[in-house]
Amino acid sequence: MTSNCKAFRARILHFTDIPDPSAGQGFEYYDDGVLVIEQGLVKQLDSAKNMAAGGFDLSQCEHFPDHLLMPGFIDSHIHSPQTDVIVSYGEQLLDWLNKFTFPNELKFSCREFASQKAEEFIDILLENGTTSAMVFTSVFAQSTDAFFDVANKRNMRMMAGKVMMDRNAPEGLLDTPKQSETECRALIEKWHKVGRMRYALTPRFAPTSSPEQLAVAGQLYRDYPGLYLQTHLSENIQEVAWIKELFPSAKDYLDVYDHYGLLGTRSVFAHGIHLNDREVQRLADTGSGIAFCPTSNLFIGSGLLNMQRLEDAGIPISMATDVGGGTSFSLLRTLAEAYKILQVQQQTLHPLKGLYMATLGNARSLMLDGYIGNFETHKEADFVLLNLTPNRLQRARQAVANSLEDTLFALMMLGDEMNVDRTYIMGKLAYQRHNSEQGE
Repeated sequence: MTSNCKAFRARILHFTDIPDPSAGQGFEYYDDGVLVIEQGLVKQLDSAKNMAAGGFDLSQCEHFPDHLLMPGFIDSHIHSPQTDVIVSYGEQLLDWLNKFTFPNELKFSCREFASQKAEEFIDILLENGTTSAMVFTSVFAQSTDAFFDVANKRNMRMMAGKVMMDRNAPEGLLDTPKQSETECRALIEKWHKVGRMRYALTPRFAPTSSPEQLAVAGQLYRDYPGLYLQTHLSENIQEVAWIKELFPSAKDYLDVYDHYGLLGTRSVFAHGIHLNDREVQRLADTGSGIAFCPTSNLFIGSGLLNMQRLEDAGIPISMATDVGGGTSFSLLRTLAEAYKILQVQQQTLHPLKGLYMATLGNARSLMLDGYIGNFETHKEADFVLLNLTPNRLQRARQAVANSLEDTLFALMMLGDEMNVDRTYIMGKLAYQRHNSEQGE
C-alpha cells in the first residue's frame, strides 16, 4: 500500500439495496472483513481471507476484531441552534417554539456565538457517528455562513440553509422576502457545491412565511440547479388547523408548498404525520420525501407516523433525529423509538431495514447515494466503528445473540452514542472515544 492508503479490519456491514432479510439480499456482511481506503475514497472491500489469498498483507490493517464497521450515519432533519433547548419540558409544538426555541435562536445573531455553537454541534454529531446531515441553521445569514465554514473545514458532507421566516415569530427573528432572497442568493453562490457543501432552502414552515416569501423560495429553487428544500409538514394537529386559517384557498397543508413550486426529488418535509390521501399521492407523484422524526414526535406529543402507508404509496422515507424537539443526536436511539412507534401500529422495523435507513436509505432519499451511504468502490469513505459491548447490559445481551439479525437488533434497541468508538471522515479519524468515556 502507498502512504495514501489505509486498511481497516473488523466485522463489516453495508447495504447495496433495500435489504431483504429472508433472501439474504441487499446487504453484505463480513464477519472478518477488510476495507481499504485510498485518498479518502473506498478502494476495496472484501473478506480478510480473500484479501490474504490475493496477496494482501493483513498486518497492514488497523485491526478491530470485536467491532462493527459501518458507513457513517446520515441525519435527514436536525436544527443546529436547538442543542441547548433539547428536552425542554412540557409543551407541544407551537408553545414549544415560542417558549424555548425562538428565544434561544435570537442568540445566533452573533457570528462568534454561532461559530462556537456550530463547532459544538458538529462535535456532537461525530460523537454519535453521524457524518452527514440536512441542517436548519437560524434566520441570521451569519449563523449559516458560520455553520458552512465549520463544516467545510471538517470536510463533512452537509446540506444546510438559512431559515426563512417573516411572520408569526418574535420581531428579532423575522426577515423579509427581499432580505431572504438577497441573503440566500449570497449564501448559495458562496457555498452551494463548494467542497462537500450543498445549500438547502429553508422556509421554517408555512405559518412563519408569508405568501411573498414562499414565492421567493420557489423562485430560488428554480434558479439554482441541485438545491435542496427542507421544511416542516403536518407535524401537529393544531398546526394543520392554523394552516387552514392562514391559507384559506389552499386544498390542504401540502398544497401551500405545492402552489409555490417547492415539491420535488430534493424536497424533504419533516414529520408528515397528519396527511390526507391527496397529500400522500401528491408527495409520491413528485418524489418528495418525508423525514421520520420518532423521538421528536413522541416528546412533543405530535403523533405516530404511519410509515407503511407512506412507503406503500412510494414516498421516500428518511430517518431523522430532529434535535432539539428530538431527544437524542443518536440515530441508534432514534431507530429504537421508530421501532416502538411502528410496533404500536402493528408494523415492524427489521434491524437491517433500520440500519439501511440510517445509511444508504437516507443517502438515497437525499440524492447523495452517488457519494456516500455504502462502501462501493470510489465512494467517499465516511464510516463509523461501533463497539457492540460498551457496557454490562450490552455485553450480557450480545453474549447470547445467536445470529447477525439478533446482534443488530440488540445494537439498534440498546445502542446509543456510547457504542461509537471512532468516526472517520473521508478516511481520516474525526472522533475517538477515550477509554475514560467508555465506563461500565
